Amino acid sequence: MRNQNVFKLTRTAILSAIAAILFFIEIPVGVPFYKLDFSTLPAIIAGFAMGPAYGLATVLIKDLIHLLVSSSGGIGELADFIMSGALVVISSLLYSRRKSLKSALIGLGIGTVVMAVLGAIVNYYIMLPFYTAFMPMEKIIEAGTAVIPAIHSKFSFVALITAPFNLLKGIALGVVTFLLYKHVSPFLHEKRA
Repeated sequence: MRNQNVFKLTRTAILSAIAAILFFIEIPVGVPFYKLDFSTLPAIIAGFAMGPAYGLATVLIKDLIHLLVSSSGGIGELADFIMSGALVVISSLLYSRRKSLKSALIGLGIGTVVMAVLGAIVNYYIMLPFYTAFMPMEKIIEAGTAVIPAIHSKFSFVALITAPFNLLKGIALGVVTFLLYKHVSPFLHEKRA
């Protein structure tokens, strides 16, 4: 049992380090303030392979590492922990109950929707108010309007940019998880003699 715990902790540390590195690789998506990254992918894989607690631990370690170089005073990392944590826990919890492709896809789908809803709430009440310390809300809304003319308020910014972005991110993470998991899974499970 002790060897199994050490094995899982070691794998969690490795996946957390990979996640922390991926946090620095951002892909612009053409909307203000948002960039796509795949740093949650190792946490989803950890959750699928070892359970939701290890997936959530991977998200936490990644965010704590990123906190060392954060420009958001920890607000961005808190938001990432809430949103990524929701995706990881929900998807891996559903997958762990019945390990099948169908449960993985359902878990990732429900996790993505929950992440998008939480992302909208977190952005409306935490992230956007934080950004107003650096840029007036009117300028943030104008930046959104430049991309989507229907944006005219904080609510429409969140509804038309933040929520769709988080849906896109969840779908992208789901697709990449689907493509990678079976290939990396053997390395994450303890081999018994």
